[in-house]
Amino acid sequence: MSREDGTVFLIDDDPGVRDSLTLLLSLKDISTQPFANADSFLESYTPERVGCVLTDLRMPGMTGLELQTALRERHIELPVVVLTAHGDVATARAALKNGAFDFLEKPVDDAMLLDVLHNALRVDRERSSVAVQRSTSDARRERLTRREREILKLLTAGHSNREIATQLGISPRTVEVHKARIMDKLECHSLAELIRVNIG
Repeated sequence: MSREDGTVFLIDDDPGVRDSLTLLLSLKDISTQPFANADSFLESYTPERVGCVLTDLRMPGMTGLELQTALRERHIELPVVVLTAHGDVATARAALKNGAFDFLEKPVDDAMLLDVLHNALRVDRERSSVAVQRSTSDARRERLTRREREILKLLTAGHSNREIATQLGISPRTVEVHKARIMDKLECHSLAELIRVNIG
């Protein structure tokens, strides 16, 4: 693991818990940023940060469940792992229904905690990677002219060059020229890749 793999944002009002968990995670080369409450985490978090939240449930101020709601309202998609000494079926169900990645009870087995956090970090890395790819694809599509977008839409719908030429009142050769420019601008090497990028 490295910083690029993501950060565990640890939120717990108990300094002893924060210190012991931070030490455990640092020994496993997991980047950790501790917070005494949910508000201070929300104030400092920036959307480009990759990671997961490891939060207590009952804390002064904003609770773990309220933090989940706040994250959703702000469109922050970090996986949330709830760690609490006050575990009961109703609370666990509420946390999971609210979108929690997992629900663990204190004292938690170190190996189980590490396994859950590794999985949560992996999920957010994958989400972040997809978001970057989508953003890059959107930026590339912005380079297309209106006519190129029309042709791309028809190509994606499965129309042949001849069908597109008939629909748009241009020659098949012109369609071919536009298609080559579209592939160049979108940095695609095949029609299949072009369609996949446009659908994505």
